[in-house]
Amino acid sequence: MKIQRLLKDIGFDPTLIRRVAVCAYESEMNVVMYGGEGKILLEVSAEKISVITDDDGPGIEDIEKALQEGYSTAPPEYREMGFGAGMGLPNIKKNADLFEIRSGKGDGTTLVMSFEVRQ
Repeated sequence: MKIQRLLKDIGFDPTLIRRVAVCAYESEMNVVMYGGEGKILLEVSAEKISVITDDDGPGIEDIEKALQEGYSTAPPEYREMGFGAGMGLPNIKKNADLFEIRSGKGDGTTLVMSFEVRQ
């Protein structure tokens, strides 16, 4: 994963890199499974790392429900591959210091995940 490699090359703490990588992976899989066209943006400073994913998919009708562990709308073909356990958004929320989600039915989804760099 390019994000993980880049953060390692910069010299960030391995625990922080793991948290960022988990969130980047989970959000990337959501774009692949639901999002249609999407993009991932990485912003890095000495104080904060942010990962922003944005897609033009069908959006999330009920964000509160989607944040519950175990809730999934993944189709059977993804479940057969081991995805769709309903842990993606909860894992992101658990690992990010700041997590924002903007979405609505037919509006696509934007996730903003920020991580404090502690020295």
